[in-house]
Amino acid sequence: MAEKAPGGVQSVERVFELLELITDAGGEVTLSELSSSTELPLPTIHRLLRTLVTLGYIRQLPNRRYALGPRLIRLGEGANQQLGALARPQLKSLVDQLGETANMAVLDSDMVIYVAQVPSLHSMRMFTEVGRRAHTHATGVGKAILSQLDDETVRGIVHRSGMPVATSKSIGDIDTLLHDLKLIRERGYSIDEEEQEIGVRCFAMAVPSAPTPSAISVSGPVSRVDQSFAARAVPLLRAAAQVISGELNHR
Repeated sequence: MAEKAPGGVQSVERVFELLELITDAGGEVTLSELSSSTELPLPTIHRLLRTLVTLGYIRQLPNRRYALGPRLIRLGEGANQQLGALARPQLKSLVDQLGETANMAVLDSDMVIYVAQVPSLHSMRMFTEVGRRAHTHATGVGKAILSQLDDETVRGIVHRSGMPVATSKSIGDIDTLLHDLKLIRERGYSIDEEEQEIGVRCFAMAVPSAPTPSAISVSGPVSRVDQSFAARAVPLLRAAAQVISGELNHR
């Protein structure tokens, strides 16, 4: 639940509280589930939901559950574009110093969505289209984001999204994933060891205290992105993540 803003408009706070509760529940809830998750009176919840349905920010499904509506997509896309623009100078700095492709992604409805990329100048390089969605368990950015969450939340995300195996090196079961996340928490960064694409390795780090779970990464061919590369990349990733965090929280 969002913190109450001093001097805030109560009805606006209540609307965003409901939207965040629906999002936290996986994007779909019943009226009774909402009622049990908030101290708002049931008539108030019902009135706000009716307004949001009319405006297109919430949908009422045939089974009478409430789900996030299509008008939120436009808002989210606009916010992602701004987030990508904010992060791009730090990603460019990573590319300038390391020579490999840099990305930023955020958690969105149990998947990661890439919001910014600065490509390497090498002819053989990693390329991910901005706006592409990917599973959290098989990407460096996804695992970096998951490492910031508790195990039960991770189980919920994986249960809802599934664990397709993209390559022979992908993680395919929850216990192995949770073990990997434990290692990521200990060392402070994640590694995609050809789990998304054979021949490509990625080092990634979560952006601390980001309003939306976020991570940045550098990726490239395993022939260039090796352990000596990691020794240079990890401190630079950490510094870039801190700057992006400061920008996000300042704004």
